[in-house]
Amino acid sequence: MTSERPDMRASDAERERIAETLREAVAEGRLQMDEFEQRLDATYKARTHGELEPLVSDLPVPGGSVAPVTGRAPVPAGQPGAPVDWSRRIGKPATSTGGFAFWSGFSRKGKWTVGRVFTAFAMWGGGEIDLREADFEDREVHIRCWTVMGGMLVKVAPDVHVHVNGVGIMGGFDEQTKDADAGDPAPDAPRVRVTGFALMGGVGVERKWSKAQRQRLKEAERARLRLEKGYED
Repeated sequence: MTSERPDMRASDAERERIAETLREAVAEGRLQMDEFEQRLDATYKARTHGELEPLVSDLPVPGGSVAPVTGRAPVPAGQPGAPVDWSRRIGKPATSTGGFAFWSGFSRKGKWTVGRVFTAFAMWGGGEIDLREADFEDREVHIRCWTVMGGMLVKVAPDVHVHVNGVGIMGGFDEQTKDADAGDPAPDAPRVRVTGFALMGGVGVERKWSKAQRQRLKEAERARLRLEKGYED
């Protein structure tokens, strides 16, 4: 858009591309809901390129321009088929490479960076390893889970590749997908390999969206529909 004259009239397709960038930003937590609603409202009211460009000038839009129209309907951020820039979440220094619990528990969740090899052990205790909001030291991550008369739960977002290969004796080593409509992960998404051993205990791997991300997506979609309805009226 920067190559166009600011006074050039904007098309509906360009307005929708800006709106999609804003939806992705609020889903990633870059915009608060009040900022998102204000900018989305301004997007659908904009008539020129000069009015559209400031709305995304502080957001990571490739080249600072509106992407070419492909003829496909835009996909809300975080949904199957939505583009994700994994380069922002891969390649950061690890903040944790393991967890240990003995008659107790440990937890890794929220914003943290998992090491390329993460080793967890729990005996008469439990552990939680939540990768849904985490960053990754490397594109391939190996989670090693060992538990004796304890339990461990690994949570992974549906847009990440996961391979589970563990052994359970008088216990279980299981994987389940809670969001079956998530679609297939993108080729550049992180690859998480979960291995280990469970004796008289269990290791579970869940593929599901986090509550925070699900709520952001619902609020963004609700705001989009409300503003689009007002624009059509």
